[in-house]
Amino acid sequence: MSNVEVEFYWRPGCGFCAALERPLSKSGFTIRAINIWEDPAAAARVREVANGNETVPTVIVGSRAMVNPSFAEVEAAVKAASASASAE
Repeated sequence: MSNVEVEFYWRPGCGFCAALERPLSKSGFTIRAINIWEDPAAAARVREVANGNETVPTVIVGSRAMVNPSFAEVEAAVKAASASASAE
């Protein structure tokens, strides 16, 4: 579908993460799921884009960071990044 990578930051026990993971896993997108409790650098990255908080799910697509996005927001970001990459 797209060669744009979706960085999906999550943690165990997060219901919002599980709710977003379901459509992401069926989307055909290239997903890199990163558990912020196992990766201190990932937790720092989330704090960087979430006003100092470790709010998950956080999703990064290209240069766009989204905190607790809907699947539609992620899908739109992937389409925009794909179009941008195609134009280059």
